[in-house]
Amino acid sequence: MTVRPQPSSDSLLETILAALEDGKAEDVVTIDLAGKSSIADTMVIASGRSDRQVGAIADRVLRSLKDAGFGRVAVEGMQTCDWVLIDAGDVIVHLFRPEVRAFYNLEKMWSSDTPRERLAI
Repeated sequence: MTVRPQPSSDSLLETILAALEDGKAEDVVTIDLAGKSSIADTMVIASGRSDRQVGAIADRVLRSLKDAGFGRVAVEGMQTCDWVLIDAGDVIVHLFRPEVRAFYNLEKMWSSDTPRERLAI
């Protein structure tokens, strides 16, 4: 039996960001949670222009994670694709339609005392 080495958190984040870029996700923001929360090291928030695009971006992220050997991840929200959450362990991804993202405003909730980085992809 061959045991595959577990990929790092940095390579996990890189894989997710590349998939978001390929899927043409908009307004991608990363929030560093390391040392501030036990749920993950990084939260990624991104938008798609429609529920169809949000679903396609989520599928792309899931496929990229599987292809890169990150194993199983938990997914919620694929039925409606208004807000899709992908829990990949050290990185949690929130994909929103713009109006849903504005309503929940996770950036404000999580960035009050944590640095965030807005990415231009």
